[in-house]
Amino acid sequence: MQPKIGVTIGGFEFETCIFNASGPKDETLPLLERIAKSKASAITMKSCTLEPRVGNPEPRYVDLPGKSSINSMGLPNLGYKEYIKFAKTLKKKYKKPVIASICGMSLQDNVTMFQAFNNSAADIIEFNPGSPNTIGKPIVGYDIGEMDRSLAKLTKICKKPLGVKLPPYFDFVHFEGMAKVLQKYPVEYVSCINAIGNALVIDPKKEQPVIKPKGGFGGLGGRFIKYTALANVRKFYELVGNRIKIVGVGGIFTGVDVFEFILAGATAVQLGTVYMQEGPKCFARIQMELVSYMKKRGYDSLEDFRGKLKTLD
Repeated sequence: MQPKIGVTIGGFEFETCIFNASGPKDETLPLLERIAKSKASAITMKSCTLEPRVGNPEPRYVDLPGKSSINSMGLPNLGYKEYIKFAKTLKKKYKKPVIASICGMSLQDNVTMFQAFNNSAADIIEFNPGSPNTIGKPIVGYDIGEMDRSLAKLTKICKKPLGVKLPPYFDFVHFEGMAKVLQKYPVEYVSCINAIGNALVIDPKKEQPVIKPKGGFGGLGGRFIKYTALANVRKFYELVGNRIKIVGVGGIFTGVDVFEFILAGATAVQLGTVYMQEGPKCFARIQMELVSYMKKRGYDSLEDFRGKLKTLD
């Protein structure tokens, strides 16, 4: 018998625990349909803003050695009204949960978009207060007070299951502060983590940064951030896992990586850099590798090992 790797999030059935992270190759309807036709168990749309954005100047994304990446995309997107249309099309054509991602430039922008998506075909709304790629704007996810004010307002408006995409945290005080805020509101899940902000990659031959925006500073993704992502998943699982699901994202390239995230406490995982580098086939490959590893370990379902990370004696 095949191990069971399906999950339920926000009352919606996901065929597997593996789907795409908002950001990579999901800006247009044709790109979203590539995801829909793949083995991804849901369709996460591009983080949208009130108005269309062209994003930062190129080069703004570069693959790095070791299955990693750096980017400073600047939230290029078509504006929220287009993604409302896309959600309707995707929901009609494909039998998968559709996840909207919202990243307004202000709280009022977010209020406007949340209200609009309440009446859309999107099944779940993922609030993204952690994008490190908007020049001149602070990362709201690092301001505990602003997060509290934002969630207080948005959860009163939101009529759909709510996810929150968090930036990476590095101090237990910050984990605990954010956990207290999250538990005050009806949050279905948190995604851990967004890119690690303000990395700098230098080409020594050219004596220049590899990307153009912000003097070369950008968000680090892929393998380089896996262990920070695992730590964030584990700590939030310990602090809020009794009532808020955790979705792991960051450096997942294999089925064993997925196993580690589930072991740390994740309900599901999202794929980012691997999708950029490998394309839609990564979903099927990683799912098969997860099932194979679960068989090897003697596990019949994700629940057999979720969160059951053993400590050293």
